[in-house]
Amino acid sequence: MKNTQDYFINKSNTYENDSKIVDNVKNIADAILKEFSYHKNMQIMDFGSGTGFLTSHLASHVKKITAVDISRSMNEVLETKIDDLPCEIEILELDLSTEIIDKNFDAIISSMTVHHIEDTLELFKKFHSLLETDGTIAIADLETEDGSFHKDDTGVFHFGFDKDLFLQIAEQAGFSNLKIETVSVAIKPYGEYPIFLLTGKK
Repeated sequence: MKNTQDYFINKSNTYENDSKIVDNVKNIADAILKEFSYHKNMQIMDFGSGTGFLTSHLASHVKKITAVDISRSMNEVLETKIDDLPCEIEILELDLSTEIIDKNFDAIISSMTVHHIEDTLELFKKFHSLLETDGTIAIADLETEDGSFHKDDTGVFHFGFDKDLFLQIAEQAGFSNLKIETVSVAIKPYGEYPIFLLTGKK
């Protein structure tokens, strides 16, 4: 893997101390479990898995989760949890926007990561190629905001997304049976930021 700056190195060890983040991820996980069918033989990818918050919520419902994240510090936190999680966990430290994974998945999930990817359409095309036939996506991210969500915008390419446009991008990438709805609200001292969940099928 090429040497890439870890923008989360100062956040990884304290990330899960924020109760508001904990609540948001639980809301997203609950919405994902409500919206798609899962089974004990499923193998899924968690894109932008971070410290494994979302992975932890879904681990008891599937066979294997491949956690994909560019941040070494976040991956190191997830590594400490592997023995306590009730499914097989594989951690891949790579940049999915430029690197290749030689496998397919029954589902791809993601929470609050796509706004860090410059070319959203190309990412969704890659998601489509990585899914088994009839595979599912469940992607959560920020609705359009004024740029105040991040105190430091380094590594941020989108100030959230218009929900209709996000859905159109997924459709253009080849997904069908698409649905998008607000599932949580991130609350910060300086504002409230709605979070949507997009689901669809290959």
